Amino acid sequence: MYDGSDTIVLYEELAYQDMLPVAWRPLPDTLDADLSAAFSDANVRVLQSCAAIEEHGHIEKPDENAPHAADLLRIDMKINVLLDLVGRILAGSQTRPAATMIRFNALGATWRGNAPYPKPGSQGTVEIYLRDCLPEPLRLIGRVTNVSTDGDIKIRFVPPGEATADLLEKLSFRRHRRQIAGTRQPRRAP
Repeated sequence: MYDGSDTIVLYEELAYQDMLPVAWRPLPDTLDADLSAAFSDANVRVLQSCAAIEEHGHIEKPDENAPHAADLLRIDMKINVLLDLVGRILAGSQTRPAATMIRFNALGATWRGNAPYPKPGSQGTVEIYLRDCLPEPLRLIGRVTNVSTDGDIKIRFVPPGEATADLLEKLSFRRHRRQIAGTRQPRRAP
């Protein structure tokens, strides 16, 4: 799946790649408009929540002109610890699919599935659990374009809506930016 380059792409677009719980749920060939709209609304909420969780305050020397900056930083750190704790409790109380390496963006996804594999041309929903502290997964409707003999599944999404597509692009960009920043940081001597 990953070729070692700095930029992770899928369908010639920047993509998000991570080891996450993923499940495929078959759907009938005709889409229910209400189900599709419900998925779209829920996906926007999941992606907005994920973006809010990923926002971390910079751990720097507080600005002397901002009298409450240190207090806000401590509150932010405590909230992050609380979110991690709640996420672990939630993850332990929910049954989630096994984690696998997945690459996805607003156009589609590819991951290593478990048998029985979906058939090329079949339609369904890929459920992607982005964070332990988020109870709902992303649910993206798509059609299987390819299944390898090893179980690599590639799907093309039904357009998820402008808001969802925009938030997926931002999620991919934030991951890419962090990955690039991580490779530029000098290594510390032991």
